[in-house]
Amino acid sequence: METEYKVRLEIFEGPLDLLLYLIKRDELDIYDISLERITRQYLEYLQAFKELNIDVAGEFVVMAANLIYLKSRSLLPVDQQPPEEDVEEDDPRWDLIRQLIEYKKFKEAAAQLQARELEQERTFARIGEPMTMASAPLRLGEVGIFQLINAFQNVLKRLDAKEDLREIFGENFTVSDKIEWILTRIAGGESLRFSELFAQIASRVEIVVTFLALLELIRLKQVRAVQQNVFEEIEIVPIAL
Repeated sequence: METEYKVRLEIFEGPLDLLLYLIKRDELDIYDISLERITRQYLEYLQAFKELNIDVAGEFVVMAANLIYLKSRSLLPVDQQPPEEDVEEDDPRWDLIRQLIEYKKFKEAAAQLQARELEQERTFARIGEPMTMASAPLRLGEVGIFQLINAFQNVLKRLDAKEDLREIFGENFTVSDKIEWILTRIAGGESLRFSELFAQIASRVEIVVTFLALLELIRLKQVRAVQQNVFEEIEIVPIAL
């Protein structure tokens, strides 16, 4: 395995994006989040980043420290909680909830602007290329890094439950080899389901290297990770040149 390989993705988002993703994924009420649950899941993602050698900004670590602090505060009786300056509420979650709500508003506004831009692209065709709304294909939803990490974690959990999951000593898997393998699988222009990437793999090392190869192909804009509908399986599709 290429232990020195580092992932640097242009599509990387921030810690608030991760928290919002976790809340949306588990269909939680943003006003009633469980600090214990959200902190545990957030730290699991940081562990996945570490295992995959993904560079993360310092703000992710700061948010982790803040979540751990808020969780510890929430476990104390109100009369024993340390005083906080400029805090009017007794609930230690409230400042975090305010940040999430405000950030969510900006994200939704940005998404609406992007939707309008795509709508304009489908409505106005280039000169000499007539196009109607009916003939313009809808763009599949791009899958972000957090959704990919979630799918990766699910693969590990399923294989960890199998007795034959093992580290195979002596086998050397490289990101370059796995990149070539993925490109071969989609050479005909067909899409590839995420689970198919790992269907015949029984080594944790090979799983990690295969996933790193996928991230590198996404960074190089040779493939796209898409999801036609929420909770459906992620598909890997080649990008037409």
